[in-house]
Amino acid sequence: MIESIPPFLIYFIGALLLPVLRNRRLKQAVALLIPVLAFTNLLTMTTGTYWTIGFLDYDLVFGKVDKLALVFGYVFVIASFISILYAIHIKETGQHTAAYLYVGSTLGVVFSGELFSLFVFWELMAASSVFLIWYSRTKSSLNAGLRYILVHTTGGCILLAGIVMHVNATGSIEFTVFDFQPLASKLILLGFIINAAVPPFHAWLADAYPEATITGAVFMTAFTTKSAVYVLIRSFPGVELLVWLGAIMALYGVVYAVLENDIRRLLAYHIISQVGYMVCGVGLGSQLAINGASAHAFCHILYKAVLFMGMGAVIQVTGRRKLTDLQGRQLYKKMPITMGLYMIGAFSISAVPLFNGFVSKTMVVAAAGGLHRPSIELMLHLASVGTFLHTGLKLPWGTWFGKSESGEKSIPRAKEPPLNMLLAMGLGAVLCILTGIYPKILYDLLPYSVSFQPYEANRVIVMVQLLLLTLAAFWIFLDKLGGELSISVDTDWFYRILGRKLFAFCLGPLESTRSRAQSIVMIIVLRLAQISQNPRQIAIALTRGGESPPKEGAEEVEDFSTFKTPVGVGACLSLLILCMLILIGITR
Repeated sequence: MIESIPPFLIYFIGALLLPVLRNRRLKQAVALLIPVLAFTNLLTMTTGTYWTIGFLDYDLVFGKVDKLALVFGYVFVIASFISILYAIHIKETGQHTAAYLYVGSTLGVVFSGELFSLFVFWELMAASSVFLIWYSRTKSSLNAGLRYILVHTTGGCILLAGIVMHVNATGSIEFTVFDFQPLASKLILLGFIINAAVPPFHAWLADAYPEATITGAVFMTAFTTKSAVYVLIRSFPGVELLVWLGAIMALYGVVYAVLENDIRRLLAYHIISQVGYMVCGVGLGSQLAINGASAHAFCHILYKAVLFMGMGAVIQVTGRRKLTDLQGRQLYKKMPITMGLYMIGAFSISAVPLFNGFVSKTMVVAAAGGLHRPSIELMLHLASVGTFLHTGLKLPWGTWFGKSESGEKSIPRAKEPPLNMLLAMGLGAVLCILTGIYPKILYDLLPYSVSFQPYEANRVIVMVQLLLLTLAAFWIFLDKLGGELSISVDTDWFYRILGRKLFAFCLGPLESTRSRAQSIVMIIVLRLAQISQNPRQIAIALTRGGESPPKEGAEEVEDFSTFKTPVGVGACLSLLILCMLILIGITR
């Protein structure tokens, strides 16, 4: 094991190295080499605690290695390679630097063994990923990035408050399973679920991800929410609240996806839905449920990357991002490879048998059934139906097929994206199929031993029935499922309105109050400055009962501005002080 190189450090060094390299080909080669080195490093790691550094009275642990950390480490590194391959044609080195700082921070979270380093990496994730939004350089992306960083900063403050209270109460900074009862633990949980995009703290995701750069959005789909799932598994398994939050989350994302016209915003809501399965699995807390949550995080990172890469390719070559602008333009003729690769991701997220979403999602549903939670099981099945309806049917139909409501029949400049983008999509699609056909590859990595058999006849039959019924419903209501020019109002409405009101208050009443207070203070300061130049004014003012000095032309006029204390007074005071010091020195 390479104890001298924590996984995050490889990405941090790479992020700092890339801007220094001038040759573009060399820079691309190094960018692709960094995930390879990181993956090789992970393969050499064994269970244990490493990279411990003393800090004050505590030990900072940068390498708590077990099967749970490794399975998330593997998929994060794989996702970073796929994502950088997809983005390798980008000439702005700053995007790659921000992306690798983001990846490195996520790996820092995964292998942190205590709360201090966890918090630092947690905040670095937000600070680095926001640049993947701002690099779009549009007004909407700047605003979305600002809201994104404000939400995550707020979540970080809540998390820090919980950590401080926990350390003060227990004296321990170990990152382990917490007792849910203390207020400190509740604050820590709240900080975690904000990053997991659990409703009602989810709107930052659907707001920010569609505004990120085409390549930056692919990175963002993999790390923030799944690192939050990891810390929930590590610290709050079996918390009943998470069961219901996760199940509601799974349905919530699907319902809002119905309303969406923006193709990446629709996919963003399905991130919320799919993370709901993972959060629910954490709450269920059984070994099967924890394995299911971990497996679904692994699979989700792969197929969601393929989906965002597919829609990103469409946006890049067409310049359009709304279903109403794409449907009926016969893109299936001009982008058949992109469409085919996208559909592999769509079948995966829809849990079609032989694709990886099926082998992970069924674990969570089976865990709910095994714990006799029929209402939760039903909610997860309904969410699965909605996922197939919109990501597997509505979105590809509206993007590549559909019926145009305008006279435009095609988009002349539409074509397949650059080769590196297709290769990245292809690699992700191959992994989706490989882990779907041969799930043992994935199951062997999970935290607990797996005896679950996803391809039992009853599970396959149930899923096929749900998919076929969904397909039939889609076909029947095809004319009513097209995109619509509308804006869906989510919980971000509250802090957007609050932000505008606060901004108006700051520029209005608060600014005027500040100006008046500043004027008053300046008058007081100037008056005190005048008095300090001539302290005799105080005595004169007091003898006159606080009255103003006589006006010019009166019998007695004092020119206060020209009054000066005689030099002898100062000299006498200095001599007196010197004598006192000498006497003190002699007596000692």
